[in-house]
Amino acid sequence: MRLIDRLGRLPLVIVFGWAVAAALAVMVGVVGIGLVGSGLFAQETEPLSEADVVRALQTEEKPVTPAPSMPSATPSASGGVADTHSFRTPGGTVVADCRRILSMSPAQGFTLHEQDDDEGEFRDVRDEHHRVKVDLNDCVDGVPQLEITVETDED
Repeated sequence: MRLIDRLGRLPLVIVFGWAVAAALAVMVGVVGIGLVGSGLFAQETEPLSEADVVRALQTEEKPVTPAPSMPSATPSASGGVADTHSFRTPGGTVVADCRRILSMSPAQGFTLHEQDDDEGEFRDVRDEHHRVKVDLNDCVDGVPQLEITVETDED
């Protein structure tokens, strides 16, 4: 007696059912990816012409340039008052007093690579080939003196 006659048609129905379920799953996945990629709910946008770009840029507000920082008095560890000063560098802003670098804030496109009491370094986030090194040297009339070195791998 043949195997199909003994088992009936049940194995064929099971195999056919699995094949249909797999095909449906693949179709649902392909349609879903297509809908996400085409922006199902997004409106169609057209590229801006050059005149539209110029007009949009002219209507943009001009950024406000911050005023230069003034020294501020902060209590020092010894109980006295230490003058802190802010310095703008190509890699970011450095705040220091005569004893140490208090903080370093990277500019856009840079990251803080290292910071110690008397030195620090900013690095370019794109390729780290551009470095801005900051060294705290000494004080002149209560104003910290920084040595700023800009380095690239081409130097």
